[in-house]
Amino acid sequence: MKSIIVPVDFSNQSEKALKVAASLAKKNGADLMVLHMLELSPAIMGESGYISQEQVVHLIKLGEQRFSDFLNKPYLEGVNVVPVIKHYKVFSEVNEVAEKHNADLIVMGSNGADGLQEIFIGSNTERVVRTSEVPVLVIKGDSADFNPEQFVFACDFEEESVPALKKAKEMSDLLGSKLHLVYINTPGDEFLSTEDAYAKISKFLSAAKVGMEVEIYNDYTVEKGVLNFSEKIAADLIGIPTHGRRGLSHFFMGSIGEDIANHSQAPVITFKI
Repeated sequence: MKSIIVPVDFSNQSEKALKVAASLAKKNGADLMVLHMLELSPAIMGESGYISQEQVVHLIKLGEQRFSDFLNKPYLEGVNVVPVIKHYKVFSEVNEVAEKHNADLIVMGSNGADGLQEIFIGSNTERVVRTSEVPVLVIKGDSADFNPEQFVFACDFEEESVPALKKAKEMSDLLGSKLHLVYINTPGDEFLSTEDAYAKISKFLSAAKVGMEVEIYNDYTVEKGVLNFSEKIAADLIGIPTHGRRGLSHFFMGSIGEDIANHSQAPVITFKI
């Protein structure tokens, strides 16, 4: 891992993400690119909607000073921090910055279950997840030393998820985590017999050229299965595949991925298919 991007907006959530990103950067000798998007809020606009050039310059300078103060943290000592300021309004352009600087990971903060909008619905985190070509790590808790030991990766074990599994395997090796693969078997039309499930899994692992054990976990819904299995093994990290701009993979159709990300007590990392 050579480069990590963490977008910040000076919130508590973004500082939690910054701490985790700093921890990862220290352990891997990576550059930490801290990205702040300057925004001119409508609240500071006059009734005419016009701001003079002098006012704009003043506001930009205030934002830059606040950014500098925000980065004055003891946990950033020893980290090669690269401040990046963009004059964009939202975080949807983060992927462009990641591609330009060949970033390996994007780390972002979230409120989780207390704010559904903070994850996959109309939020900055959602925009980054859906547009990012690199893995996105969503952080909720406060941790100055990010060291996940148990890493759960859940998918539908269809061939399109093979690239996501490979990325998850690379990430688990990098973090020194034990990777647990799980297939959630649910009642209804999607239910598979044990024999059929293992046949599907075997075909998937053969295509991925990965020799790993996969646990079949039965539950009423996919999201409950992922969360219950993760709780069962005391997972520190949960990985899920995404289709990026097309939304979550069909395995996480509808609110499944949102529920996992929002209700998980562990951080969630997404991998582009």
